[in-house]
Amino acid sequence: MSGNVTSLFRGTAAHSPSMAALTRESGEAGAGPVDFCIPCNPYFPTPAMFEEMAGRLRDIITYYPSGADTITAELCGLLELPPQCVAMGNGSTELITWIDHLLVRDSLAVPVPTFGRWTDQPMETGKRVDMFPLQESAGFALDLARYAEFVRARGTRTVVICNPNNPDGGYLHKQALVQFMDAMADRDLVVIDESFLEFADAEAEPSVVREAMLRPNVVVLRSLGKNFGLHGIRFGYLVANPALAGRVRAMLPKWNLNSFAEHVVFMLRDHGPEYAQSLHQVRRDRLEMAGRLSALPGLTVYPSQGNFLFVRLPVGAEGTVVRDRMLTEHRILVRECGNKIGSSSRFLRLVVRPQVDVHRLVSGLEQVLYGSRRGAAVPGPATGTGYSSGTAAVDRLVSETNGAGMRAPAPQPAVPPGLVPAPAGATATPPPAPGARAPAAAPVGPAPRQ
Repeated sequence: MSGNVTSLFRGTAAHSPSMAALTRESGEAGAGPVDFCIPCNPYFPTPAMFEEMAGRLRDIITYYPSGADTITAELCGLLELPPQCVAMGNGSTELITWIDHLLVRDSLAVPVPTFGRWTDQPMETGKRVDMFPLQESAGFALDLARYAEFVRARGTRTVVICNPNNPDGGYLHKQALVQFMDAMADRDLVVIDESFLEFADAEAEPSVVREAMLRPNVVVLRSLGKNFGLHGIRFGYLVANPALAGRVRAMLPKWNLNSFAEHVVFMLRDHGPEYAQSLHQVRRDRLEMAGRLSALPGLTVYPSQGNFLFVRLPVGAEGTVVRDRMLTEHRILVRECGNKIGSSSRFLRLVVRPQVDVHRLVSGLEQVLYGSRRGAAVPGPATGTGYSSGTAAVDRLVSETNGAGMRAPAPQPAVPPGLVPAPAGATATPPPAPGARAPAAAPVGPAPRQ
């Protein structure tokens, strides 16, 4: 398998190869590698639910499913949403495709890095894609005010935000998003992709689905496969006012949802507590996993509200090498982000998994990054506790910041509650909402396509 790993990844463009492809290539019977690549809930469905589905397998795959309207009505009953405001698709990517074909007129703005289909899909249909670069120096936080200025300067007609964002897990609070939606009321369309929002715990009610139903130009996209741990069952849904949702729903085939999707949706009514517990466990695992990874010398872990963590590798480590060695030497699949627009090969996205798997991940990274034998990804002493970039100034900075690349700011004088210190000559501004990340530096966006 080792000789073909790189070619497998090269053949998948902006994504990683499927688990089925990796398993076939390995030629080994049994389970594939430990999956830190595909962002899926590892705790749901429960083993009992899988046993129930296995017992019904013959019927599930033999017979036609119900029509999409029947399955949508059941989902809407669970979510307490009006069916006329919902369209279900065969995965969120199908809905992105229809949004592009039906609702995007000529241009689309999207912060990068983000989910690749939001850049690739409109470019494939000849739209102009205005990419707003998130700044590494600001932890990839999205500054909504600067993004709005960018959209107006470009004259972009459709605006996309992923919350939390993929791959970095950046989160925007609900009130700020609603204000942004209203500021974009003169645009053709505003899309809020909430595919990973079920894993967020920054506030009690983070979704803007109910606000979207009341606005003429807002669509919210939600995933089911990611949340329910069932990527192989392609299902997701969008929420919008009846006119927008109806335009998409009218174009979808009557049987665009499969029998597995129907079976799972109708199972959910009896398994709500298990689902809630699975999300709670993922959030706990995220904190513990971030702590374990942050202890690795030179590895930077960015704050995340998704079920994944975005990490920057130490100086001297190249992502494709780390990815390939983790797979071939440790049977661990990670997502190297060099093929994501706005990212580079120094970044990995690592899915949140149970502690036993995280222990294996950390052990593998220690060996690959700092191992004593020749070929360690990070050049320098192989003690497992440090490394050398070959440049004394860089080594000092990395040592002082644990790889973050920025020293901690000098202590500031005390200020009255509710204000943050401002630079000389500037006016003090209110602090960001609790849990929000620092605003990004002013971006320099790409020139508009002609």
